Amino acid sequence: MSTFPSGVSIVTTSDTGGQPWGMTCSSVCSVAVDPPTLLVCLRAGSPTLAAMERRSTFAVNLLHAGARETADLFASGAPHRFDQVRWTADGEAAGPHLPDDAHAIADCRISRTVRVGDHMVVLGEVFRVRHLERAAEGPSPLMYGLREYASWSVR
Repeated sequence: MSTFPSGVSIVTTSDTGGQPWGMTCSSVCSVAVDPPTLLVCLRAGSPTLAAMERRSTFAVNLLHAGARETADLFASGAPHRFDQVRWTADGEAAGPHLPDDAHAIADCRISRTVRVGDHMVVLGEVFRVRHLERAAEGPSPLMYGLREYASWSVR
């Protein structure tokens, strides 16, 4: 699968005490339009997944081309990664939003989970989408394939 390019996102949530959790995820896809539903796949032992399941919500931060460092940071497992990025969470947010790194953010409620091998497939019904446009990068999405990052210019 390393030869198959995919978009890069950071899936985020907060635990019941308000602590933010998140990880880089390229296993994201749209499943349905009505109701709008996204699918994300996370490692079964992930602390981010555990927090998502307790709270029943998560946010999918779809990264833009200028967010490579943030993608690497959230893939590293560094314990204080949220101290190194700007994030926000209003009263409706399903998880922390990364406004400097995302071109769009989807807030989701978990509707179903299915364990498949060492991963959990999480289906989330989207209840809010934010589109963010940055003048410098525009909406060009960050992609990953062939073991490197690239972007796809949007015209």
